[in-house]
Amino acid sequence: MLLSTLQNIECVISGVIVGFSLGLIGGGGSILAVPLLLYFVGFSDAHIVIGTTALAVGLNALMNLIPHARAGNVRWIPALHFALAGVVGALVGAAIGKAVNGHALMTFFALLMLVVAYSMYRQEGNPPPTPGNVCQNHPCVYAYGGGVGLLSGFFGIGGGFLIVPALMRSARMSILQAVGSSLLAVGMLGLATAASYAWSGLVDWQIAIEYLLGGILGGWIGARIAEHLGKNKKTLNLVFVFAITLVACYMLFKEI
Repeated sequence: MLLSTLQNIECVISGVIVGFSLGLIGGGGSILAVPLLLYFVGFSDAHIVIGTTALAVGLNALMNLIPHARAGNVRWIPALHFALAGVVGALVGAAIGKAVNGHALMTFFALLMLVVAYSMYRQEGNPPPTPGNVCQNHPCVYAYGGGVGLLSGFFGIGGGFLIVPALMRSARMSILQAVGSSLLAVGMLGLATAASYAWSGLVDWQIAIEYLLGGILGGWIGARIAEHLGKNKKTLNLVFVFAITLVACYMLFKEI
């Protein structure tokens, strides 16, 4: 599909939004990346959208990992164990996702967005999980990583909104460490999913590059804000919940 000049600009803007979300809260990028490309840019092939955004989100996450790593917010060893297990799950999930009808896949994606919004809203009224209060060994990290990876591959998402609490519970991380470390897993899971879709010719490389360029800028801004927000971050989380709820409802309306 040949994009117009305006659509190319919209791809870069979409990338800024995706990168900002990843840099700020360590997730949410791909939840927004898919509907942005479908409805804001106007790209109609659901499977190419998933493959392309998985690549863009994966690369964006790895770029946004740099400022968090410089700030000392990344615990490399447990993050790598989690990510490796997630890659296996992502490859399995991607193989299943490619076999599902595009409209059905987007309907499932919209329903997932509603689940994410609800879970994020519920978390606002509860204290964050205590680091390590569930398990703290490699088999547990692998189990969490594989499960998140399966969902990531099927829906073409980075899974940061799942990875952050999973790292806190399975690897004894603080929330700031989990946000920083999650970007390694988001990057590797996104690239694994994208590789599976690219093998089937379901990645638009130009759009992925435009998303990445916008994401570098958005991620840099988000990471800087994440260091200084403090309690005000809750307000932004609620705004994010509201936004993805509206987008999910719009997607359900369009697909059903």
